[in-house]
Amino acid sequence: MNRRLSAVLTAAATLFALSANNLWADVEEDISVLQHRWAEVNYQLQGKAQIAAFETLTTDADKVVSAYPKSAAPLIWRGIIKSTHAGAKGGLGALGLAKASKADLEAAMQIDPNALDGSAYTSLGTLYFNVPGWPIGFGDDKQAEKLLRKALTINPNGIDSNYFFSDYLIKKKRYAEAKTYLLKAKSAPPRLNRPLADAGRQKEISEALATVEKKLKD
Repeated sequence: MNRRLSAVLTAAATLFALSANNLWADVEEDISVLQHRWAEVNYQLQGKAQIAAFETLTTDADKVVSAYPKSAAPLIWRGIIKSTHAGAKGGLGALGLAKASKADLEAAMQIDPNALDGSAYTSLGTLYFNVPGWPIGFGDDKQAEKLLRKALTINPNGIDSNYFFSDYLIKKKRYAEAKTYLLKAKSAPPRLNRPLADAGRQKEISEALATVEKKLKD
């Protein structure tokens, strides 16, 4: 290979690396905006105001997904927004949102199953547990536990991976196991730039621990 061709290839590789780094920085910035707004909507709003805000946030997420079609993170966050919206809406009317969330999370896993510390597994497992089973919905408790355990293998010390598995265990009345995971969630390190989400989740963890302690004493 002559020196001129080698120099051209090196320059091209450098430009590609810089472009990739800039793209990832842009994705992170846009995801951070979605995360912050999701925490506000989920923890600070209620009722009709919350439902309307989730609808707007989904539109915002659509734009981020369109801007980065080969990135898993926007799909994960659109899936999280839709699933939380479904939980807030409730009833059979939320089933369409749950199915749309499932599609986003599965699409993200096809791109990068480990993206955002395995968050797609956590969110999809939670969906499988909370959605009605056949013939109404796709709910499946065994699949839920499988996915939630997979999330823990990817992120064993995460606040969400431990909290949502404990939530599954509580609903299965496996209280002693649930306490173990709640304590891990409680001691999880704070997440950079996500103080509102951490505060809201820690409140949920404290409430769940109180429930578990009561059940263990009964």
